[in-house]
Amino acid sequence: MPDFIEGLKRGAKAIKESFGPSRYEVATIKVICPHCKNDVFEEGSAQLNTAGATFLNLDWLNKSATILICTRCGLIQWFIESPEKTY
Repeated sequence: MPDFIEGLKRGAKAIKESFGPSRYEVATIKVICPHCKNDVFEEGSAQLNTAGATFLNLDWLNKSATILICTRCGLIQWFIESPEKTY
């Protein structure tokens, strides 16, 4: 029974960590902030608007990018390819 409880605790910790700031890599290269050299980021997304789609009120057709926001200095890095979390 203690192994089961320890497994639940490890699972709960992994779930909690998956929603918070994390370390990432893109194309097998570790992402590091070029400004402050931090390696922990918050993940978000941003729409890549084009003038033509906006003019026609079709913004939903535009692609999105993944953004990583440095937890130390706030610098935002943009990625078309989705970064992978590293643990």
